[in-house]
Amino acid sequence: MNRAYKYRVYPTAEQEQLLTDTFGSCRFVYNHYLALQSENYQQGKAYRNKTACNNDCNRILKQEQPWLKQVDKFALTNAIYALDSAYQRFFRRQGGYPRFKSRHHSRMSYTTNYTNGNIAVLAGEIKLPKLGKVGAVVHRRAPEDWRLKQATVSRESDGSYYVSVLYEYEAAIMPQAVNPEQVIGLDYKSDGLYMDSDGRCCGMPHYYRKNQKKLTKAQRKLKAKQLQSVNYRKQQKKIARIAKKAANQRKDYLHKKSTEIANRYDLVCVEDLSLRALANRGFGNGKATMDNGYGSFLTMLKYKLEERGKRLIRIEKWYASSKTCSRCGAVKMMPLSVRRYECNCGMSMDRDLNAAINIRNRGYEIYLKAA
Repeated sequence: MNRAYKYRVYPTAEQEQLLTDTFGSCRFVYNHYLALQSENYQQGKAYRNKTACNNDCNRILKQEQPWLKQVDKFALTNAIYALDSAYQRFFRRQGGYPRFKSRHHSRMSYTTNYTNGNIAVLAGEIKLPKLGKVGAVVHRRAPEDWRLKQATVSRESDGSYYVSVLYEYEAAIMPQAVNPEQVIGLDYKSDGLYMDSDGRCCGMPHYYRKNQKKLTKAQRKLKAKQLQSVNYRKQQKKIARIAKKAANQRKDYLHKKSTEIANRYDLVCVEDLSLRALANRGFGNGKATMDNGYGSFLTMLKYKLEERGKRLIRIEKWYASSKTCSRCGAVKMMPLSVRRYECNCGMSMDRDLNAAINIRNRGYEIYLKAA
């Protein structure tokens, strides 16, 4: 299994300049081979794989552009591999055609590989290729038997630097038997996070909305400054810090909630929703959907359950969980404005609670068929 630990780092002015050069070099190599692949396609030539492009970079491109030799060679190799991965997703119709990287993008990163001790997590420092030892907040350390694989260095929109160190380790995970009493269904709520099948509604603090007044004020100040001036860039960083604070608050909340569920339940059942469609303007709740972070919540929940030998089951997208009576199974057409489900069998309950119970029952049924 793989696990990454992310650390905040504080490079010196010299190290910061080298990082900027590395980001730029990776972007140049990525865009260079993207243009080359596009030109080959227009001329009817075959697609060049990542090995051929990497050999070409080492033998030809670095001779034509000597400044590429000043940065970490693994960073350039991984930029080529990232482009190849983007093409492979495009060929499998899992994504669009790769796009050129811009120097004006707010977040930049590169990945380097471990070899011969060139990466190390030390006390208050992280050792990286070409950079040497960089000051860091090392808040946790990996166990001694974990194998260090690679590190990703990133610069966020607010100007802060981070290093994500990836480890590989062996773990014997025994699948746990599912206790029917420890099965729960979660129904997504746009005005919160979810309603569970036990009747508990998990609210969401809506951190973006809480910071929106401060963010709007900062953006108004940005509009009054001269475009691309020193004060303009300073104000941009202030805006980025406000947005980053809201994102960190949301992530912390989602981690706590997902850990709580993963520790308590053996089987968690959710709907396979298209959150992109829910965030569409037609629904009128795009800001609430993005502020909830429900997609990130499910990602966290999935890997935390798997680490504990438990399971997350996604029921089919078109299952009528909100329209089906959880007592008799009758299907009733209801507009979204009606928030209470009332059935001819006499059952009456909150619409979201009824949906959560149906999701739990359907998910447990899928589990029993697969077992």
